[in-house]
Amino acid sequence: MSTSTRLDIHDDSGHILHNLMLFGEVLRRLGLDFGTSNMLDLVRATQDVHIGHKQDFRHAARCLLVHCKQDLPVFDEAFQVFWRRPAAGKSTRDLRSMGEERRYHAPQVVPPLEADSQSGDAEGDGQEDQPAIDLTRTYSAAEVLREKDFADFTPAEIAQAQAMMADLSWDLGYRRTRRVRLGDGPSLDLRATLRRNLKYGGELLDLAHKQPRKKRRPLVLICDVSGSMERYTRMLLHFIHTITSEASRPEAFLFATRLTRITRHLHHRSINQAVTEVSRAVPDWAGGTRIGEVIKTFNFRWARRVLRGSPVVLIISDGWDRGEPGLLSREMARLQRSCHRLVWLNPLLGSSNYQPLTRGMQAALPYIDDFMPVHNLNSLTALAQHLNQLDRHHRLSYRYQPPAAAPQQPEEQPGPTPTPHRRDINPALQPTFRHPLWGKIPQK
Repeated sequence: MSTSTRLDIHDDSGHILHNLMLFGEVLRRLGLDFGTSNMLDLVRATQDVHIGHKQDFRHAARCLLVHCKQDLPVFDEAFQVFWRRPAAGKSTRDLRSMGEERRYHAPQVVPPLEADSQSGDAEGDGQEDQPAIDLTRTYSAAEVLREKDFADFTPAEIAQAQAMMADLSWDLGYRRTRRVRLGDGPSLDLRATLRRNLKYGGELLDLAHKQPRKKRRPLVLICDVSGSMERYTRMLLHFIHTITSEASRPEAFLFATRLTRITRHLHHRSINQAVTEVSRAVPDWAGGTRIGEVIKTFNFRWARRVLRGSPVVLIISDGWDRGEPGLLSREMARLQRSCHRLVWLNPLLGSSNYQPLTRGMQAALPYIDDFMPVHNLNSLTALAQHLNQLDRHHRLSYRYQPPAAAPQQPEEQPGPTPTPHRRDINPALQPTFRHPLWGKIPQK
């Protein structure tokens, strides 16, 4: 083997070492994870690997720089693009932009139309060739994907949306507990104060205060997987898996005609495996909808177990219901009183001409704190921003307000003043707890 084809680390002539460092930078921009020691090992390996044999050099670089199986296609594509032979003796490709293009489509090597004219001008001037870089984009694929409805996503777009949903931050804030700890609160901690001042002979010189402990607010999700929600079910399950992985003590339920708890199925790190396990566990997938009976089952069977700590409850449904509206109204009122915030996410709310005309939606709407859409990535971003501000703006609300009609002026008619009618009180808003001795007359 000729020593002229090997790389001498101490030799400053040539551009092989510079190109190796540039190749490492391209791989890092494409998402490969490797350290500086791996690059040094690759430089040392060129002393034993014939760099003129392209395949041997490629296999050596793969062994040293690729640590994940899913990165192998990315490495092979980048190696083919970087170490190709330019047709005109120079490269006009900005290889550092591959990391940005990888987000939208696979890198393609297309020679520019002006390569011949630029090469002729450079030869005439006798100066070093400068790469011609054109990064002009007429549209943003990410912005188009954010505005696109979940029902129109392709499998490739679903994979891109998963990565974009993983970048969202979900912070439901903190809740005050009854326990206290040392801090800057207004209350004086006598035990800590006496312990601190033992070194002063018992003189109270250093006062210790206490403040309430805070814990992260839990989250409960109740998602509709009936037939009317079938177009959105896949993306909503990805959303549930993403938000429960960041929340504290998350609980997740799916329903159509019955309620199914899926919290333990979401513990899988692979989102595809979690969705597969969930689809097997739900017996009434893509069936009818009985929201009132489902919420009643949740209130009587699961509320005392999962609604501890004043959680935020998210209900994801389009509101189509085949049950009794009165039952749904009573159970929604009970659920609202049991949680910190009741948020209803409706995929149909993203339409500009949507109106809550279904019986189920009209029965539940008076007891919803926030009524928000969940039909694209922008709506998820708005939801994340809203949940992150709940502690600072507790009264912040996204209630649905129908368009106000023009007030009609009643005609004045002479006569006696009408007696004001008594305002009816909704029985669902009355307290449900009654003491056993209420209404009983004590015996003397």
